[in-house]
Order: sequence, then C-alpha cells, then structure tokens
Amino acid sequence: MFLSDNFLLSTEWAKVLYHDHAKKMPIIDYHCHLNPQEIYDNKNFIDLTEAWLGGDHYKWRLMRACGVDEQLITGHASSYEKFVAWCQTVPKIVGNPLYTWTHLELKRFFGIDLLVNEENAPIIWRMANEKLATENFKRREIIANSQVEIICTTDDPIDSLIFHQKLAAEEPRFRVLPTFRPDKSLNIGHIDFVSYIQQLALATEKKEITTYSELLASLDQRIDYFHKMGCRLSDHALDILKYVELEAPVIELIFKKALNSEKLEPKEIYAYQTATLIHLFKAYHAHDWTMQLHIHAYRNCNSQMLSKLGPDTGYDGINDLSLTIPLQHLLDAANQTNQLPQTILYSLNPNDYPLLVALMGCFQKDSPGKLQLGSGWWYNDTRAGMRNQLTQFADGSVLHNFVGMLTDSRSFLSYTRHEYFRRVLCEFIGELVEREEAPEDQDLLGSLIENICYQNAATYFHF
Repeated sequence: MFLSDNFLLSTEWAKVLYHDHAKKMPIIDYHCHLNPQEIYDNKNFIDLTEAWLGGDHYKWRLMRACGVDEQLITGHASSYEKFVAWCQTVPKIVGNPLYTWTHLELKRFFGIDLLVNEENAPIIWRMANEKLATENFKRREIIANSQVEIICTTDDPIDSLIFHQKLAAEEPRFRVLPTFRPDKSLNIGHIDFVSYIQQLALATEKKEITTYSELLASLDQRIDYFHKMGCRLSDHALDILKYVELEAPVIELIFKKALNSEKLEPKEIYAYQTATLIHLFKAYHAHDWTMQLHIHAYRNCNSQMLSKLGPDTGYDGINDLSLTIPLQHLLDAANQTNQLPQTILYSLNPNDYPLLVALMGCFQKDSPGKLQLGSGWWYNDTRAGMRNQLTQFADGSVLHNFVGMLTDSRSFLSYTRHEYFRRVLCEFIGELVEREEAPEDQDLLGSLIENICYQNAATYFHF
C-alpha cells in the first residue's frame, strides 16, 4: 500500500478527478533552473548520484540533519559512497516529502519498486545505472517522456541564449524558453556590481555604461532580445523588499557612486532598487510578460559553510520582515499609469499568504487571475504546504484561475512533483465534495482540474 495508483487520493471523487483528468494533462514547467546547455548537449548522466544528488540541497540538508559527514555530501567521497549515504538517510525521513519523492522518482523513471535503504543500495545502483546509460535516459528523452511541452529556464540579461536558439531549431518535441532574471543589475550594493555592469555593456554592444539612463536603456534592449527569443516571463528574487522613492537626478548620483566603488547607504540602495523595479515592471507590461516575484528567502545563514561551499548549498532560511507596505507601493506605482504586468507572488514565508492574497485582490483587472498567489515554493512544496496555498488561494481569490505547479528545480528527475501536486489538488477538491461544499459534477470539477494542471498556464503566459 505504498505509492499505489491511488496514493494521496483519499476520496472516490479524488480518484475520479486524478485518473480521468489530472493524470493525462501535459506539463508546462514555467519556472525551473535547468541548464539550457545541458538540455541541448543531451548527454547521459554518469550515474545515479549525478542524476539524483548533484546540486540537490533539499537532500543535502536532510543528510546533514542525520549526521552524515560533509565529505559524503559535497566532498570528495566517491559517487557510490555518496549514494549509499543517501540510502542510509532515506529510512529515517518518513514523513518528509523527500521520502515519497525519492521512491516516486525511482518508480516512475526507472520502474524500480524497492525501498531505498542500505540493504537495497547495490541493486538500485546497478538497475538505475544500467538504464541511465541507455538512449531513453538522455536528458532530452527524460523531458519528452515526462510529457513536458514547455520549459522556462532562468537566465541572466547578459546570457546569449545561444542554446535556446539551437534547441528551437533542432528539438521538435518540446520548447525551451528563457526567463529574464535581472537580479545582478539590481544588487547595487554587491561587490561584483561594477564588473557586472561592464558585462552588461558588452552584451548590449556598448563601449560602456556610465549613466543610470544608459543602464535602463541596456536592460530594455535585453528585454527586447529576450522577447524575440520567446521569453514571456521575468523573475526577481526579492529577499528584502523596501520602498524608497527619490527623484531621478538622485538615482543618477547613486548609480555613479556605485560605479566609482563608493560606499552606499541602505536608503540609497533601496531607492535605486525601487526606481529600477518600477521601470522594469512597466517594460514587462509593454511586452505582455508575466512577472514573478520570489520574496522572503533568507540566504546564507551559515557564514562558515558559505566560505567553504559558496551559496545555494543548503544554508538558506525564511525571512519574516514586514511586506505589505513596500509591496503595495511597488505594485501601485506601476498601476497608477496602468502599466502593472501580470504578476505571480511567491513567498517563502507561508505567513505571508493571507496578506498577498488580500493585496493582489486590490489590483485585479483586465484579465482573469492577473495577479496570482504562486504555488508552494521551496520549503512549502510539501503536501501540507501545497494544501495551505490552495486553501488560501481558494478562500481569498479564484482558484479556477490558478496556473498550477512548477518544478523550480535543477534536476531532470523533478517532473514527478507535478504528479505529486496533481494528486494533492485532486485530494483537496475531492474533500470539498465529500463535505458537500462542491457538487458531484464531473464536468465542472474536471474542467477545474484540467485548467489548473495545464490549460491556464497554456493561455496565461501568452506563449
């Protein structure tokens, strides 16, 4: 009774909605961190450790929590030793979604229906590696066999997008589209800001960028280029959100101070970010893009491990700063001139969900679900987190308009998360029927499920 055809489907209506509607829908993965060059190169994985554990800080955190030595996580231990360390960890994490996801990936991709533990490690290693060496397990085959239609990668404005171009010319089964993520152009207080502006100048074929107006023109030029390459989404990591409004000449002076490597005060940093964000919001609106705001990560909490391993290695937490007032000011500044783009609001802190739902309701117009509460992200893409997000969306807005799940992952084996979400969604709606809060109407509910799983994303993003 583990991962049967009906796991998570706790009511008869949940089973009907999943098997008759959700299960058959293709996947639009509108936000992920896959490397487009890896997709294009289409190589086989070396082994299961590379496919399963490489770069996966979800797993690394759990291994550390079980006392696994860092050599067996990010260190110089062999691939097999790292794999065994994960197999020793898995039996201890019952109740964590990675217990389910780990077995689901083995079952769906490899047809392996064994419990992951130290005893089964040798046979799982052998069976999985044999399949990973075949044509069907090249990276593009994994994507195509997962019924993926569109992948939106996450790309810096200076990226050439050459591999997106090559894939568009050569890959007929699915599309790989860029997403515009200009975080480095906003991080004016970062030590590498000046060198990044120099790289941006090169990307826009300018000799140099010496003024703030030139910076904005360069970003606009890259937005135009991304749009021609099929981009229809932007993305921002807004870990700390402040709103400080200063006059344009002052922003010019702040930008020049940064180019001269002069120290900036926090107010100056926030004023520059505020002005640049509002400009970008309006540019996205002009291109009919959807803007994604990922809010309230609290990054690099462990300074010792940051110095050893660098960022994105499993040492990020959740922020709890005040959010409503600065976010309202930002959205309102673009809305005052009717230039607020379609927007998806994600917060790593689930305590922010009610205020986000209330705030987005203040700016709804022009199109169904113009502003959305993003799917459960990072620490919230668990069953409980997904159900919380669905509950908040349904309670305070229109769940029918929701664009559904994404992987937000660097792993080619993450597409089972769409199955997991779809089962949770059907469980959620099935319970509404069970409590007589929704009718026993398959046309109505089946349409709702299919919209959330696929149809809404297919139309909302204007691909």
